[in-house]
Amino acid sequence: MLNTTTRKNAELLERYHSIPISYLLRYSILRRIERGEEVLEEIQGRAEVKQDVIRALLSGSQPYLVSEEGTGKTRLARSISRLLLPVPKIAGCPYNDDPKWPKERMCPRCRESADPAAQFGIEWISGQERFSRIQGNEYTNEAKLLGLKDIQAIARGMSPKDPLAFSGTGVFRANRGILFIDELPAIRTKVQVLLHPIIEEKKAILEEYNWEYPLDLLVVSTGNPEGFSHVNEVPRPLLDRLETIYMDLPDEDTEFAIMMMERFGGKNGSGPAEFFPVEFPRMEDAKRRVLAPWWMLSLINKSARQSRTCRWLDKKASIRGTTRAIDHTYSSTEMERRRVTRLADVTAGLKLALRGRVQLRQDLVDYENPRETIRKIDELSEDLVRNGLLDLGNEIAAAWDREQMEKEAAALVDLPGREWPRFMRGSAVLRERLQEIENMGRERYRLDRAVSEDEDLLQEVERSSDVQAEYLMSAAEFIVNICAGRKWVYLQDARDFYVPKEISWAQKGTWR
Repeated sequence: MLNTTTRKNAELLERYHSIPISYLLRYSILRRIERGEEVLEEIQGRAEVKQDVIRALLSGSQPYLVSEEGTGKTRLARSISRLLLPVPKIAGCPYNDDPKWPKERMCPRCRESADPAAQFGIEWISGQERFSRIQGNEYTNEAKLLGLKDIQAIARGMSPKDPLAFSGTGVFRANRGILFIDELPAIRTKVQVLLHPIIEEKKAILEEYNWEYPLDLLVVSTGNPEGFSHVNEVPRPLLDRLETIYMDLPDEDTEFAIMMMERFGGKNGSGPAEFFPVEFPRMEDAKRRVLAPWWMLSLINKSARQSRTCRWLDKKASIRGTTRAIDHTYSSTEMERRRVTRLADVTAGLKLALRGRVQLRQDLVDYENPRETIRKIDELSEDLVRNGLLDLGNEIAAAWDREQMEKEAAALVDLPGREWPRFMRGSAVLRERLQEIENMGRERYRLDRAVSEDEDLLQEVERSSDVQAEYLMSAAEFIVNICAGRKWVYLQDARDFYVPKEISWAQKGTWR
């Protein structure tokens, strides 16, 4: 039996490809989206929350779930671990070392072996077995987060400075999986900062041992809304590396369904996972295949920069907010099973990117109703997109003929979205405007009509009628919104056009 298992493991290991956890999650999520399946099926209701979590995961970001107690944050975190495919590890390795890793990436025990896979064997571990939980409280210290000295090893004569005398805890158990930090703000601030290199540099730094251990994990953390008692401040540099997602209580019908399932139907996933590895994705299987026209990237930049002069904000967006908005815009496009970004993708991406990176003026913060505060920030983000469109439109459309554009834009507004590409191809005026826009991108940013991480996809704008149609739909929506911003056309009753909304909760006045 042992020989059969060894032979089977060797066959599976031959087919397996070592890829980072962010790509494993992307592959699993994209496969479910492609098949039309629910991605986080164990979480009832909370559609917007789930969309933001999926958006963050597709971007390779670290979700920070903010809510009061009892909203299902832990269940959501565990459901993410179930998206992970089984992977092999060197048997007995407490840090889940991948048998295909180079020696320098392995733990001290595995690194000392000439052939750790042959010496120790391999075993397959599910995503749930790579889920490590740290409960945040005032007693959570470096030992609970990273590890502590192995007293027994030292008693056997091993030097306390030897990395083999170190016993890893929460972070190391999560290697190649999920590190779930429940109630992050309950941890003392000086301990929270230990997460910086783990998130930013993907490694644990143990100065006492002169040892840096590479990590491959996703950090999912939770916390109460700002302003609650018994919480410590999350350092701004750390918060800047997390994606804040507010998780409210479910609605009444959803809560009833959860109650019935918990009380009478058992808990989803409460037992050990049964699995057999059948999928062995490569990095290219999770590659991002999305196009962003240059004007969408410029719009993201302008919208994020608007936050830095916004009179409603005490804290402005960092450069990381801008880059994350791009990532989340791409992810929003993927979630809609499209190849070319649209304005709604930009808004969804900017909302998630700015939510934890900007701060409302103190007189606008509702500490009694954190959901309302988050709603205000999201509305503000949408208005930033609206203002970014106005600025970009002023630059692009300064020389456009109003009479011509009123006629063409009004005709587009009356058409369903599927007809926009045909109309764009048939309109000499709109073709000329699009050519002008594309030329501006080449001259200003030295960019072609679109940008993609996948060079092959760039060619599909020319070769694929489907991708070309999506590109023209994106251009049509952008041009019509520019016309609307200049009061040349009205979009209140437009069928398929997305129009960023102006904030409704204050007299906006001027941003500058």
